[in-house]
Amino acid sequence: MKLVMAVIQPCKLDGVRQRLELAGVVGMTVSEVLGAGRLQSGSVMLPRFKIELVVDDAGVEQVCEAIEDAAQTGAVGDGKIFISDVGEVVRIRTGETGEAAL
Repeated sequence: MKLVMAVIQPCKLDGVRQRLELAGVVGMTVSEVLGAGRLQSGSVMLPRFKIELVVDDAGVEQVCEAIEDAAQTGAVGDGKIFISDVGEVVRIRTGETGEAAL
């Protein structure tokens, strides 16, 4: 399982969410964040959305492509996608673990 975290421009959230739904993603967490890239050198914090979702290993490429296609403008500040390994997932309500908990 992988944690896919994307930081995107606010105006791209609806498009990214729709593309992820078409890719079969049904659960995600979205947070409003502030961020600065290399060009801002930390001096200007810009509003962004952070999307986090856990997917099985087979779905990572499709999820990343969906985010990239929907969020890309070709301009500086389009955002980033981070992918990390997830050791375990537990559904609190049922106690299910692993991919069954997704």
